[in-house]
Amino acid sequence: MKKLYAISGVTGMTGNELVRQILIDGSEDRILGFDNFYASSIDTVADHIDDPRFEFFEYDINNAEQMADFEARIRAIAGNYDEVIYINCAAVVHTEHFYHVYETFETNVEGMNNFLQQAIRVGAQKYINCSTSEVYSMNSWNENGGVREDDYLTMAVAEHSQRTSYATGKLLTEFFMKDAVDEGKIKGCSIRFANVYSKDERYPKHIIPFIISSFRDNGKVVLLENSRKNRRTFLNNYDSCSAVLALANTDSALDGTVYNVATDEEISIIDLAKMCAAKMGITDPVIEFNGYRASDPERRLLSTEKIRTRTSWRPAVGLEKGLGECIENYLKQNRK
Repeated sequence: MKKLYAISGVTGMTGNELVRQILIDGSEDRILGFDNFYASSIDTVADHIDDPRFEFFEYDINNAEQMADFEARIRAIAGNYDEVIYINCAAVVHTEHFYHVYETFETNVEGMNNFLQQAIRVGAQKYINCSTSEVYSMNSWNENGGVREDDYLTMAVAEHSQRTSYATGKLLTEFFMKDAVDEGKIKGCSIRFANVYSKDERYPKHIIPFIISSFRDNGKVVLLENSRKNRRTFLNNYDSCSAVLALANTDSALDGTVYNVATDEEISIIDLAKMCAAKMGITDPVIEFNGYRASDPERRLLSTEKIRTRTSWRPAVGLEKGLGECIENYLKQNRK
């Protein structure tokens, strides 16, 4: 079966790895993807930029003219494929932007819905909506294997943190997705990823590359006071993308609902820093604390029973291996 993929945010952490996993040797599938390089670079897809199965456009999901052109291009070739699959990876995701209400709303909410409506108009069979575990906010774990998709949410409000506007917007997209499926317009689902990292991290904005760059450049790392207690699980983007494709290839799972995608390897932020230091050859790491982030969940532990039950997906890259690859590549790509 030949498939045509339309991918937004294709040079971002999720998008660029999807390119790699879709365009394996011998595949007849094709990708049309776009990005505005808000937090990424064309370098992330350099290994496939000359692949005739991959066509890239420097487009912005919020630019109506560019999206009209993208839609026309999909329409022009859709008939040559057995299935058209839209995957929305475009998002304002870095913590530094979480507090920018209008900025996150335009891309994460309006952009997602416009891309969904485009998919419906061109007759796409499937739409995968990349959401976020941030929607769990202050209710991010339980003692029975982690918070489940059908658990009620306990979110911070405007009186406590503007950061939650990001999560609220992402949550709204899940309702868009469910409505489109319930109305019979398309098959699809939403995915709540938990703390994704990549072996090809390029910018010290997420916690793992921040720790690596801090030890390399300053000989120490300065963490928020929250990190004295905070614990997280970390998901390698190889596994997050294999989950996207596992769901896209399982029609029975595309019922408009939500899937957690995470690992069970919970680790404290302090131990994460020590683990990074050890892999960098630092035997006595200096860890300091300064600053505080309001409404920051102490733990984030998600149940993945639903996706494991409905698909064959299992995480394949443990933190020990993934962190080693991340550190090796980051130091190689970011030599001073």
